[in-house]
Amino acid sequence: MAPLGDRAAASAPANLVVSFGEMLIDFVPDVAGLSLAESGGFVKAPGGAPANVACAISKLGGSSAFVGKFGDDEFGHMLVNILKQNGVNSEGCLFDQHARTALAFVTLKKNGEREFMFYRNPSADMLLTEAELNLDLIRRAKIFHYGSISLIAEPCRSAHMAAMRAAKAAGILCSYDPNVRLPLWPSEEAARTGILSIWKEADFIKVSDDEVAFLTQGDANDEKNVLSLWFDGLKLLIVTDGDKGCRYFTKDFKGSVPGYKVNTVDTTGAGDAFVGSLLVNVAKDDSIFHNEEKLREALKFSNACGAICTTQKGAIPALPTVAAAQELIAKGN
Repeated sequence: MAPLGDRAAASAPANLVVSFGEMLIDFVPDVAGLSLAESGGFVKAPGGAPANVACAISKLGGSSAFVGKFGDDEFGHMLVNILKQNGVNSEGCLFDQHARTALAFVTLKKNGEREFMFYRNPSADMLLTEAELNLDLIRRAKIFHYGSISLIAEPCRSAHMAAMRAAKAAGILCSYDPNVRLPLWPSEEAARTGILSIWKEADFIKVSDDEVAFLTQGDANDEKNVLSLWFDGLKLLIVTDGDKGCRYFTKDFKGSVPGYKVNTVDTTGAGDAFVGSLLVNVAKDDSIFHNEEKLREALKFSNACGAICTTQKGAIPALPTVAAAQELIAKGN
């Protein structure tokens, strides 16, 4: 009998979204507002943006798969089991006997914003090679989704580039959420250069307002700065503005969609819930890039998903259902 994740992908292969990159263990302090040194205890939670996106897609009824490498250790096997339990196709997952699964300690400040400390020197996800890629799985996708952490070190960078080339050659939509994590890069300049090195390969890009400020070294509220990230051939650029909602830019139209006020506990995974829900809608109907009314409806739903994800600790446990998102939309702000 096929594992749950594989059955989920097989049931809707036409709309499959393949996420590529890292999955790790987040250790989140059990008391918000303390530094890592002051924290007395930590809650263990699965994390890693591309994996969060894959789980968000499945939870919302979409079809998703994950491609990445894990340590052949208890944490690695636990994470792959979490993918399967969440209905994610895991046939692109590999185990490395010589490296550990990555860990991140995530400090929650009083306002629910985060600070990161990573343990990955190198972790298994960084050691995925081009030869190990499941290119057949990637070529079955409608959308190939990735971040920038997989670009930081070899051999994973080369594997990322090869996976992206295979997706583009097969006519698959490429979705990019850079998900800037400065502590992982050698320097700010290296991060900016690395993130922008694949910028023009994407069909769809989602960035946060903080990431716009970092990449452009300017004010994220100034549309000139946002539009400096636009390039010919991009179908959709989204800027998320936290609880204020998001802004959208296409070749033909632009606008903004307000967010939802909720009691924020932990912002971990909010952007991933947003991206996952949008990719579910794009995979179903990519005319969304040309139809402003459809796009606004989808973004309203994505804003609701992102907001709900901030109301409890950890990313994957906090990912919303369709019903929860619809309920928040019905309530309004």
